[in-house]
Amino acid sequence: MACFFRRKIATQLSRIFGHKEDVFIPAISAIPVSKKQISPDLQLSVSSLVRNGFLSSDGDFKTKTESLAIQLKADEVIEEVIPSRGGIHFRINKIILAKKLLEQLHKDPQRFGVQSEFFRGIHGRKTLVEFSSPNIAKKFHAGHLRSTIIGNFISNLKVALGNEVIRVNYLGDWGMQFGLLGAGFQRLGSQDKLRDNPLQHLFDVYVQINREAENDEAIQEAAREFFRHLEDGDEQSLSLWKQFREITVDEYKRIYKRLGVHFDHYSGESFHQSKTQDVLQQLRDLGLLKVTEKGTGVVDVSPTGDMSNYAIVQRSDGTSLYITRDIAAALDRKEKYDFDDMIYVTDKSQGVHFRQLFQILLAMQHPWAERCRHVPFGLVQGMSTRRGEVVFLEDVLDEARNRMLRNMSQSRTTKDLDDPEDTAEKVGISALIVQDFKGPVTSDYKFDWDRVLQSQGDTGVFLQYTHARLRSLIRMYDGAEESSCDPVLLQDKRSILILQHLLRYDEVLHQCDQELQPRYLVNFLMTLCHLVASAHKELPVKGSPPAVAQARLQLFGGACTVLANGMAILGIVPVDKM
Repeated sequence: MACFFRRKIATQLSRIFGHKEDVFIPAISAIPVSKKQISPDLQLSVSSLVRNGFLSSDGDFKTKTESLAIQLKADEVIEEVIPSRGGIHFRINKIILAKKLLEQLHKDPQRFGVQSEFFRGIHGRKTLVEFSSPNIAKKFHAGHLRSTIIGNFISNLKVALGNEVIRVNYLGDWGMQFGLLGAGFQRLGSQDKLRDNPLQHLFDVYVQINREAENDEAIQEAAREFFRHLEDGDEQSLSLWKQFREITVDEYKRIYKRLGVHFDHYSGESFHQSKTQDVLQQLRDLGLLKVTEKGTGVVDVSPTGDMSNYAIVQRSDGTSLYITRDIAAALDRKEKYDFDDMIYVTDKSQGVHFRQLFQILLAMQHPWAERCRHVPFGLVQGMSTRRGEVVFLEDVLDEARNRMLRNMSQSRTTKDLDDPEDTAEKVGISALIVQDFKGPVTSDYKFDWDRVLQSQGDTGVFLQYTHARLRSLIRMYDGAEESSCDPVLLQDKRSILILQHLLRYDEVLHQCDQELQPRYLVNFLMTLCHLVASAHKELPVKGSPPAVAQARLQLFGGACTVLANGMAILGIVPVDKM
């Protein structure tokens, strides 16, 4: 972690410009490693100093850079100051680099990188994350995988950075479709089948009644009547609806457990249905609710107030819509949890909905809506199993586990595993997560099983293999990595590249936090895996002099710790054997 070294440079900048050290920290960053040669360690953005008024924008940029570089002095930590195109580079003492990083990793391995000065302002904040949010009375569709794992990553990241996180699953549990399902179950349902295979039975009932309703007005009326009974609080209708909801949540919890995902609160549209009339009244009192010629209630969200853009919040028959329930939910959450930030994770098609939601909340004089954020994601194309096109997430998880188990059965080390199926499950899920997180989450991507489960390249399998290999090395020398080591023995190229890369860890986490994008962490961990693989070939522990072996073991142990910490943030359970 670069804190100590950034601070050394910031101290000199403070002396030169007469401002506090902290204002210069954002302008100083670690330089990504180069495979061809050992590059300088840190860089100062001179354009950032100009932008923030520390340097004049007048005059030649190169001259300004060279002049500042002369004022920055080498010392026992900063060995060389190098003016370069766009900034100033610094080479730091590699013995001190090794000593400082390994000390931090040894002293508090779980907190490495997350105690950075970058995160002082966010420590202790309360963040509510709404994610996954499937519809009840349906098997978990594969389309909800992205929301689930992205939301889990964001939650894990915020926890790692010292936030209190409230994980909310906002279930689709209200609306006319439940009128159709209720009416269908009364005609076609079986309590015995509901006990044996609950969600499959509800799915079958819904498909059949939906098909029949297309040509039968009586069924459509029965559905409307059932939903009216629900909204009126009819005991029998509500009892059936509650049974559907409880069955669904229990089934989903089983799937979430496989993914290593948990929630603090299962909410839903039904929780806030009773509050929608209060919301509409507040909008009336504030003069925000307008009625169109068709009788629908709308809120003007156009920047000029000319109704060129508006959100419909009430149907002509007086009933509420999804956005009305979302407003009620936001207000309720603020009152209940008093969050500092709220994050919604849904597909990108809902972008307009959330823009309107936040605009309405602001218009209702709730300034905290400025700290509400929508994290949109793209679609996965071509996800299928050997049985054909995928509908259900469980099929995908089973397919990943079974394919991985077949791949592992061809490996000579698989026979040493205590539970090959459990390992295959964890590695298979890792592969799905890494494939999803490699690019911008807003992008659509084409799914390919062969590419996902490759053991070479930037895959979840390679990530798990590298971690397992390092854990095997550490087990072989049980406890030895706890002893102190001589950093002088880690001055070869392979060791320095790993150390330089670890220097960037807090910056990578900071970028992930700023953009709520996991790809920066995935790319960092993949580069670390490749650096470790090269070092493992050239820097043997076995057969080396004891002091050299000890130093290398500490280096590999530190890399293993950072891999495990980063994987945990991504939502991946590291395996110790493969």
